[in-house]
Amino acid sequence: MRIAIVGGGPGGLYLAALMKQLDAGHEVTVWERNAPDDTFGFGVVFSDETLGGIESADTAIYGAMERQFARWTDIDVAIDGQSSTIGGQGFAAMSRKELLRILQARVAELGVTVHYRTEAPDTDRLREEHDLVVASDGLNSQVRTRYADAFGPSLDRRHNKYIWFGTDLVFEAFQFIVRNTEFGTMQIHGYPYSDKGSTFIVEMHEDVWRRAGFDRTEDEVFPPGVSDEYAVERVAEIFAEDLHGHRILTNNSKWLSFTTVRNESWHDGNVVLLGDAAHTAHFSIGSGTKLAMEDALALAACLHEHPSVDTALEAYQQERKPVVESTQRAAQASLEWFENIGMYADQDPDEFVFNLLTRSRRITFENLKDRDKDFAARIQGAFARQVGVGADESAPAMFQPTRIGALELKNRIILSPMDMYSAVDGVPGEFHLVHLGSKALGGAGLVMSEMVCVSPEGRITRGCPGLWNDDQRDAWARVTTFVHDHSTGRIGLQLGHSGRKGSTKLMWEGMDEPLTEDNWEVVGPSALPYGEGCHVPREMTRADMDQVVADFREAARRGVEAGFDLVEVHAAHGYLLSSFLSPVSNVRTDEYGGSLENRLRFPLEVFDAVSGAVPGDMPVTVRISATDWMPDGNTEHDAVEIARAFIEHGAAAIDVSSGQVSKDEKPAFGRSYQTPFADRIRHEVARPAGVAVIAVGAISSHDDVNSILLAGRADLCALGRTHLYDPMWTLHAAAEQDHAGPGAQWPVQWAAGRRRPPTSRTDKVPPRLALLRDGGTDDVHLRWRPGQGEDRSSDAGPVTPATTAPDTVSV
Repeated sequence: MRIAIVGGGPGGLYLAALMKQLDAGHEVTVWERNAPDDTFGFGVVFSDETLGGIESADTAIYGAMERQFARWTDIDVAIDGQSSTIGGQGFAAMSRKELLRILQARVAELGVTVHYRTEAPDTDRLREEHDLVVASDGLNSQVRTRYADAFGPSLDRRHNKYIWFGTDLVFEAFQFIVRNTEFGTMQIHGYPYSDKGSTFIVEMHEDVWRRAGFDRTEDEVFPPGVSDEYAVERVAEIFAEDLHGHRILTNNSKWLSFTTVRNESWHDGNVVLLGDAAHTAHFSIGSGTKLAMEDALALAACLHEHPSVDTALEAYQQERKPVVESTQRAAQASLEWFENIGMYADQDPDEFVFNLLTRSRRITFENLKDRDKDFAARIQGAFARQVGVGADESAPAMFQPTRIGALELKNRIILSPMDMYSAVDGVPGEFHLVHLGSKALGGAGLVMSEMVCVSPEGRITRGCPGLWNDDQRDAWARVTTFVHDHSTGRIGLQLGHSGRKGSTKLMWEGMDEPLTEDNWEVVGPSALPYGEGCHVPREMTRADMDQVVADFREAARRGVEAGFDLVEVHAAHGYLLSSFLSPVSNVRTDEYGGSLENRLRFPLEVFDAVSGAVPGDMPVTVRISATDWMPDGNTEHDAVEIARAFIEHGAAAIDVSSGQVSKDEKPAFGRSYQTPFADRIRHEVARPAGVAVIAVGAISSHDDVNSILLAGRADLCALGRTHLYDPMWTLHAAAEQDHAGPGAQWPVQWAAGRRRPPTSRTDKVPPRLALLRDGGTDDVHLRWRPGQGEDRSSDAGPVTPATTAPDTVSV
């Protein structure tokens, strides 16, 4: 093959070396606009996983790299001078300049032609003269821009400002240094890369950046290689205590805004994207160099394995794109966390540290416990102490008691409301008794009914239950009595009205498909259907609103008589109250439309009516959609104000869901994908008011639940489909964590089943295969102390016991 590589960074050079190693007959040419000794940045970090791939692909490159590595296992987190440490991570870093030198020497040895200080020829000409053209020309790729119609790039410029420095202070571990200054929160991402220096990245929100005066040089154009010396002076002043008298080093250092690069396609004909030209991931979780070298390895392998360039490039995209997209999802969560870091300024230090470490949702409590059990125990104990009376420091967070308003709950697990479409004339039957009763017996602290409709016209389907008559009340009383008599859990009632999403078929007959027979009129704030083919609602009059308010009031009264412990007003998922809140479905021009204040007016009337119909000590909560997942819909910032309004009207908890206001929504699904919305609402409005926040949405493991709670992202977690898979999920989670206590009491009839059944391997007793017992060496904490050998103690160094940002394990 004749291969042209545009860009002589680590990704392009590594690909060139691998292709020549696979077949010396390949003619590989690299064009690099910079001189061979030009490099921007300081250190690069690799995970053990990536290094394993490099070692197996080219032992010469790996061997040269290994001799340059700084290695450590700790991460230190310092918050305004208060520090903590977590170990057991595993990092290797080296100078970017040394890495380039190694790769340059290797390609020269293998016979690759590299044109330094030379712009690449016209890409169309390269395409004609070569079998393959590789665009490895970085974030601002000219090749990608030229063929943008084919690649479909999207560039997402983020809100934080950052600047890449070095320092002659040699850190002993990964460093997160957080300073809450008079201007706002600023942070340092730092790590050692040699015995002479460390990378030192300063980051802050643009608003903080401006308040601190860093925008003084905003309009100044710095030539290539020239750094912002004013920024150096200000950073040295602000972080003087953390620098311990050491210098800040510069290398083309100037303020930047991180841009996330994505491409719909990574190849076009015989042109392919590699590294930052194809994708970027925020530096807080991934190294662009690491990703580029992984790309190179995959591309070389695919070219070697497939008979044509077309099939090889398609295989490369299919193999690498899902991996990169997974990394980008984690990186997106991480960068958004750092954009909002000021929100956590008043968190307990231990909670803050754990929050930071688990920010991407890739790292969890169990991960950290495996790596550093002492740190995990400290975090769990700190959470228990915050809970106060009744807490058990040995208990997992999910089994700590809590309360919603005056209602005490034995644990923090809720059965999320889920429509079952199995009522007859609105009357719940034996199915509901078994469905809800089994979840209460299964250990959930609070079992929530599905949406119980306040009128026949407020049903979603013919199978939805209601509370508009006394027969329905009496049937619900049978369910609540069972829960109270046979479990230590509590049961809540969710009240709602379907609005424009009503009069549809049962879910298994066609979800959201309108009834064509025996249908009823649907209403909404405006005459806009939920989606194409759906019923067009009648715009509600004031008289309609009055009737709905009365229906909610009467249903709440019957709910009290039925024995429910809590009432939740359903103002999410595009049903009637949600459709008033959303500008997607509410285009009214009267006092109930337009501004958010106006759109809140009717839902708050309903909430007040429900609150007035129940005893003063019965908590009334609300479920909201935190975002509409629509360009012109509500956002997480609107959700904060919606939550604030309900809290001011007495809501005891905010149940944070999202979406379902339009069929055209584009949700960003993923594990615990709605939790960041709960997190924001909790810290901005709920926590200061002493109101509980409930996280919901793709939370499926006890590890996820504990991680969310310990990080302070929510007070309780609601799980739906997980409970459908396993009605005993809560008690099984206790057994898996070897926990027994008040928050995980088994029914006496089932007590014999509280231990996990043996498997085919549990009877194996392993033999002793070590001649000498471990003498007590602490392998959890390895610090980088060049010149002192491998010092594994963690009680010395510029930063005392610190914490971890395990997200960086994927660096």
